[in-house]
Amino acid sequence: MQTGDFIDPAGSRVTVGELAPDWLDVKRMKLKPSSYKLLDDAWRVYVEPRWGSVPLGAVTHSDVQKWITQVSAGTARTVRRYHARTAEVARRPKSATVVIRVYGVLAAVLDVAVRDRRIARNPARGVDLPRKSKKRHVYLSHDEVDRLARAAGPAHATIVYAAAYTGLRWGELSALRVRDLDLDRRRLAVNENAVRVGSELHVGSPKTHELRSVGYPNFLAEALGELAAGKEPRALLFGEGDEYMQRPRSSGTSRSWFMRALANAGLPRMTVHDLRHTAASLAIASGANVKAVQRMLGHASAAMTLDVYADLFDDDVDAVSAALDQARTTSIVSKPRPLAHSGAD
Repeated sequence: MQTGDFIDPAGSRVTVGELAPDWLDVKRMKLKPSSYKLLDDAWRVYVEPRWGSVPLGAVTHSDVQKWITQVSAGTARTVRRYHARTAEVARRPKSATVVIRVYGVLAAVLDVAVRDRRIARNPARGVDLPRKSKKRHVYLSHDEVDRLARAAGPAHATIVYAAAYTGLRWGELSALRVRDLDLDRRRLAVNENAVRVGSELHVGSPKTHELRSVGYPNFLAEALGELAAGKEPRALLFGEGDEYMQRPRSSGTSRSWFMRALANAGLPRMTVHDLRHTAASLAIASGANVKAVQRMLGHASAAMTLDVYADLFDDDVDAVSAALDQARTTSIVSKPRPLAHSGAD
């Protein structure tokens, strides 16, 4: 055995639960509160009850695979709750997104153990995971956006239009301040993002930490100007003073203004985030290229935009084929054809 390959047996006797807090602390430092909470919940609810007391050296590939299957089926051991509703939810089969997130937490903690030379290899790697199914987006037409905005009433019509024509996330819209509105250039400066995590509202930089400027169509200028009129530069554009407009619920028994507007407009069930998808759809339909849509939405890369909205760019493939066909036909028709030889020279 080479010196660099040595694994101290004492290191493998450390439990998964002893190693996890340091990993979580690093994630807390790097991630936004909403993203960190997902990982923290995955650890507390799913990973810790099963693996917290298990020594690193006792974790096997087969046991991890069995556990992942149980998490997916809703039969894995989870943290005990004190009300029936949560227990019922815990017993339901889990989506691929949840299973992959839960697995990712365990695998990442074990990766730390490998780097610290507590174990030779990560027994969680290579486990079979459920495949994510592509979520179907809801896209509204211009007419449907109009109907929804009218049904939302004067108090919410402008934010409906803004969401559907700028592609801003709800947290970015609700965090806009009067000083972020440039009426001369028809631009909105996206500097902040307001996200509720549990009962707390966290205001920070946009999701990808990238500040950006987004244009809005001319028909919105008057409505946005009216919202800003008489307010201090630091006041919120949507909402009153420092009171952020809450994200409307899209499910549950209590009907939000958004759910009522959808019903009154005769539109299918959707979330406010689907207005962001609508903005992408309308932009692409109007001829915007993938880089322009990427900048509008604040995606980290054009590849991400293509991945999320691959269905919308399918029409571009047809358009390219049609354009090539037309160009070839035009080129051939405009040139004289060479005369065919009638026989040997």
